[in-house]
Amino acid sequence: MRPTALILALATATVVSLTAGCSGGVEGTPGAAGLRDPYFPKAGNGGYDVTHYDLTFDVDPATQHLRGTAVITARATQDLSAFNLDLAGLTVDSAQVEGRPAAVNRAAHELTLRPDAEVESHLHKGRTFRTVVRYSGSPLTLTDPDNSKEGWLRTADGSVALSEPVGAMAWFPGNNHPSDKASYDLTVTVPKGLTAVSNGELTSRRTSGDTTTYHWHTAAPMATYLATLAIGRFDTKASTTPDGIKVFTAVDPKSAAAGARTLARIPEVVQWEAERFGPYPFSSTGAIVDRQNDAGYALETQNRPFFPGPPDVGLLVHEMSHQWFGDSVTPESWRDMWLNEGFATYAEWLWQADKEGVPVQDSFDRAFANDANWAFPPADPPTAADISQPPVYGHGAMVIHKIRQAVGDDERFFALVRGWTKAHRHGNASTADFTAYVEKTTGLDLTNLWNTWLYGRSRPAAKD
Repeated sequence: MRPTALILALATATVVSLTAGCSGGVEGTPGAAGLRDPYFPKAGNGGYDVTHYDLTFDVDPATQHLRGTAVITARATQDLSAFNLDLAGLTVDSAQVEGRPAAVNRAAHELTLRPDAEVESHLHKGRTFRTVVRYSGSPLTLTDPDNSKEGWLRTADGSVALSEPVGAMAWFPGNNHPSDKASYDLTVTVPKGLTAVSNGELTSRRTSGDTTTYHWHTAAPMATYLATLAIGRFDTKASTTPDGIKVFTAVDPKSAAAGARTLARIPEVVQWEAERFGPYPFSSTGAIVDRQNDAGYALETQNRPFFPGPPDVGLLVHEMSHQWFGDSVTPESWRDMWLNEGFATYAEWLWQADKEGVPVQDSFDRAFANDANWAFPPADPPTAADISQPPVYGHGAMVIHKIRQAVGDDERFFALVRGWTKAHRHGNASTADFTAYVEKTTGLDLTNLWNTWLYGRSRPAAKD
């Protein structure tokens, strides 16, 4: 992942009424407008759980204009009279719930839908319902406190959508929090000659006249922050690993030669990581390499990470390890980021030990000596701007190594890690879940380790 996080400052509230539908004495209550995440309290929405996004886009890269339709299948977790979606900037043209027009209110990035009385009377807890939102406009590029960018970004010959932590709402409406994962179908129509690349597997490509339509399907649950869409001119390559995992890479032609050697190692990296972390959790893998100067960071988009230029093997190892840590086992909240980045950084240390002869202890010692890693505890970043700062990475990896030392046996340690990715495969997990799992699995009381290394606010006198 990239080293930043987002606090949004969007336009003042506006209200748009698309239809006069309203409640009529129904007992349901509105779903919450946010999930009270520690760093992004307005991210996500309460009252429902999304099971599937069916997204259709018509994109003109020359004008950066998008026309979209989002069909969202969800299950009510309470009796609903209204519910929210997260959508920033774009104009809502119409909305329906269960096939009937719904009233729509806009306030910054909060999109409130109120079904008409007939539909509302059936939105009971446990019921599955379908929402259709049609929208259009030029998607926003969102700016983080440190001036890095996410959301919808221009590239040399098109655009790329990068969604971590909350940039997904710049290009589609949804329940924009990592705790709500869903499957996806994404259909994109672009000018002929351009390629549209997303998550999952390419199920069809159809050219008609001056346009080409691509359909991507993501069967495994995915958090909104892991969704991506890259549009431009790419050299693409499809293959299959010896284990039957589909590999799809899309590389900007000007980066193809420089990135070819590293990307050719994707099957090797995936197999090596599977031996340590458990079976690869998805049916496809790969990479997107595009020229994106505004982003300047790699991102663990599900199935195929995004790189703003040809990656070196260390960065490839890091982003691929996120397919286990972050993409399959997804944090319960943004406070749990260290579980993603600590394990991904530790994967780099393990690769250096196995492939480059650098002992893991040497990597630990360098991290221990780096003052930047001690700015705050990895499990308790002080603000949203800190969730991707060095302590979450280097200090987080130190925590993993201290667990390995406490276990004392490499076979037991890696069995512990494989058990963790199996227990929470395609789900969510918190720091509390992880610490409880480690203690239960090992039978060890690790209170001192957690207090010193995970939550401690000062560097220990000794690293061992």
